[in-house]
Amino acid sequence: MSNEVLGLVALGVLFAAIFIGFPIAFTLGAVALATGWFALGPVVFDLGVLQTYSVMKDTVLAAIPFFLFMGFLLEQSGIMERLFNGVQQLLSGLNGSLYLAVLITATILAAATGIVGSSVTLLGVMAGPSMIKSGYDPKLSAGAITAGGTLGILIPPSVMLIVMGPVAGVPATDLFAAAVLPGLMLSSIFIVWTLVRCWINPALGPALPPELRPKSLGPVIRDLALGVLPVIVVIMSTLGVILLGIATPTDAGAVGCAATFVLTLMSRRLTWPRLKRAALATLEISSMILLLVTASNLFGAVFSRLGSADFLAQGLTSLSLPPMLMLIVILGLIFVLGWPLEWVPIVLIVLPIALPIVTAAGIDLLWFCTLVAVTLQTAWLSPPVALSAYFLKGVVPQWELKDIYAGMVQFMVLQLVAVGLLLMFPKLATWLPSLG
Repeated sequence: MSNEVLGLVALGVLFAAIFIGFPIAFTLGAVALATGWFALGPVVFDLGVLQTYSVMKDTVLAAIPFFLFMGFLLEQSGIMERLFNGVQQLLSGLNGSLYLAVLITATILAAATGIVGSSVTLLGVMAGPSMIKSGYDPKLSAGAITAGGTLGILIPPSVMLIVMGPVAGVPATDLFAAAVLPGLMLSSIFIVWTLVRCWINPALGPALPPELRPKSLGPVIRDLALGVLPVIVVIMSTLGVILLGIATPTDAGAVGCAATFVLTLMSRRLTWPRLKRAALATLEISSMILLLVTASNLFGAVFSRLGSADFLAQGLTSLSLPPMLMLIVILGLIFVLGWPLEWVPIVLIVLPIALPIVTAAGIDLLWFCTLVAVTLQTAWLSPPVALSAYFLKGVVPQWELKDIYAGMVQFMVLQLVAVGLLLMFPKLATWLPSLG
């Protein structure tokens, strides 16, 4: 068996082990070391040391714990609850007002944190009881909450984009800029979908009953101001300074952490147990992501050293498919893999394999990475793994899991529409970065 074929066999073994349920990071490391030892000998251990040090020295990846900690702190502050209540009360006479409140809050929350799990949980806690009390359709309600929560994976600051940047060799700042318009486009599509459906069938989202509507606008404006202004401070201290070229994502993450910490203190909701919980959650998730990055780098180094990546790229390019068709095939593969897998193994394993093919086809890498990011949002909305469903079920147990799935699927179709628009209009991804 040639080294090239051995690498493909190792890839097959890796996916089979992940599908069975083995831990991804340890499976990556074990398969890489075993394959490397068999084909390359003891040099694989030197390769492992070099790849570990390269991850440790990557300053961009240091932004991950900053943004995670910022998100967990913001979750504790109560600021987003004020924002949601303000929007809900302001639009209380409109059919589907709670859907609109959820999606507007989700978009702002995504721009402030970028953590999907926390966003879905927080939105479920805030909106679930109100939707049930107001007689909203469980399917559309669950779909709006889970889809809104997934915006955090795309709208900067996104942890996925920070991880994707070094893998694709694209600056994270460019990826952040490229993701802004597609993220806002997705949010707009979700909002239009829910409002049109409520306009056609008001029973899906009736206006709030009179007893739940505000008696005056004063408290509503106050809640909106106390919810919006602090979030604007957080967004400008992170995303603003990144897009303006003032700071790197890592520096901006540190500034954002400081700003969020001060705002959380001012909200008078920061206690030692909550701070400890946020710190431990940050440590746990950061360690998981960085261990995955290290293990995947080792696997990728072995895979490339065996020549399997070039072998696979040459095989696919020899088919002489048009670049657009090749791109659709790759995105289709990522979409299918997103059903059983999370975004982490896809970005760290599949993306490096696809990059030589994309480069050979002359496809813009920034556009390609944005397409991958939008496609990967479906990983959070596609059964049976669909972690968003379990986050939501945990905080709104009244909704049946089958109804949550049914609601998620319709928004997953909307995401595919967004992928199609991005395929037809690449400027949606490339225009904003070109201004810098």
